[in-house]
Amino acid sequence: MRRNKMRITGAVAVSAALALSAVACSDDDGGSGSGNEVTIGFMGDLTGENSGLVIPPKQGAQLAVEQYNATNPKVKIKLKTYDSQGKPEQATTLAQGAVKNDKIVALVGPAFSGESQSVAPILEEAKIPSVSPSATNITLGEKGWKYWHRVVADDAAQSEGAANFLVNSVKAKKIFTVSDNQDYGKGLADAIAKAAGSKGAQTQTDAVDDKATDYSSTVNKINQFKPDAVYFGGYYAVAGRLFKQLREAGYKGKMMSGDGSLATGLIEGAGKENAQGALLSCGCLIDAEGKTNPKAKKFADDYKAKYNSEVAIYSTEGFDAATAIIEAVKAGKTEPEDINTYLKTEDIQGVGKQIKFADNGELAVNDIFIYEVKDDKLPLLGNSNEAKVS
Repeated sequence: MRRNKMRITGAVAVSAALALSAVACSDDDGGSGSGNEVTIGFMGDLTGENSGLVIPPKQGAQLAVEQYNATNPKVKIKLKTYDSQGKPEQATTLAQGAVKNDKIVALVGPAFSGESQSVAPILEEAKIPSVSPSATNITLGEKGWKYWHRVVADDAAQSEGAANFLVNSVKAKKIFTVSDNQDYGKGLADAIAKAAGSKGAQTQTDAVDDKATDYSSTVNKINQFKPDAVYFGGYYAVAGRLFKQLREAGYKGKMMSGDGSLATGLIEGAGKENAQGALLSCGCLIDAEGKTNPKAKKFADDYKAKYNSEVAIYSTEGFDAATAIIEAVKAGKTEPEDINTYLKTEDIQGVGKQIKFADNGELAVNDIFIYEVKDDKLPLLGNSNEAKVS
C-alpha cells in the first residue's frame, strides 16, 4: 500500500462487511490488564473509505493473538486497535496515546505508507517496535529507523518480480506499460518498463486519465506497437475498463496489473470473458490451498472458520506481523526494547513468508506472487520466479 489514499478491493468486500460492525464496537481482544499481560496495538483504517483493505490484516493479527492466548501462556497479549481511517494526522495522535496511555509494547502497522511516515518517528523516540503488514512505499526502508519492520515487499521488489515474470515466463519480448498517471500507478509502470528493458524487452509506455472512460487513444497505440504483454499500473476500476476496451479492439496478448488491481472488481469492470487470463502481481500471499507451505492452508482454514470468509489481501501478512511479535513474548521478551532486539534475530516460517528481517527492517527475502483470473476468481499461480502461465 504505497499511497495514503488506498484502493478498495472487491476481493475483500465480503470480509469487510462481515467484520466492520465488530471492529467498530470493540477495540481489544483478550487479557485483563494484569501484570501477566502486555498490550500490542494494531493501527489502520478500520472504519474509513479504505477499511476494506485493512480489516483482513486486522483479522489476521487478531487470530494470531487469540490462538496464542488459547495456549494459556504465562504472559497473555491484549490486542488494542487504533482506527486511523488512513489519515496521518489522526494516526499521529493515536500513536501518542498508544505510547503514553496504553503503554503498548509493540505495534502491528500502520497499514498505510502515509501514516507510517508520520507514526514511525514517534515510535522511534519511544523505542517501540512496529511491524507493518502492508505499507509498501520504497522510502520507508531508507529512513534508518531501528524500530520499524514490515512483512511485505516494497514497490521496487514488485516491479522487479513482475518484469522477471513477464520476460522469463510469459516470454514477452515487447511490453507496453500503461499508468493512471498517479504516484502509485506511474511509479509502478515506469519501474516495470525500466526493469523489463534491462532484461532485453522492447518497451513503450502511455498514460490514461483515471477519471476518463474512453481509452481509445491508448488502445490504438498498443495495437500499433503489437506487444506480447500490456502491464497497467494503477487500480482495478481503470484496469477493468482498459482491459475491456483492449479485448473489444482485438488485442490478443497478455494483460497484467499490480496489487492495486488484485480484486474481483477487475473482473466486473472488464467483463468476465474479457478478464479471463489476466495476470496480477503482489507482494502479498493469498494461498487458501496451501500451495506455498502447509501453514498457509491451516491458516486459511482457521481464518474461514472464524470469520466465515476466505483469506484476502494482506490477511496473511497481518497474521505474520503479529506472530513476529508474539514469538518475542513467548521467548520472555515483554519490554519494547527487548522485543525489538528479538525481532532482529528471528528466522521462522510464517503462514506466508519467511519472517527474517534485514538490518533496515525489510524482509530478508522479498517474494512477489502472481495471480491469474480464472472464471470469477483470482487463484495463485506461484512465486514470480517460478509461476507459469496457463
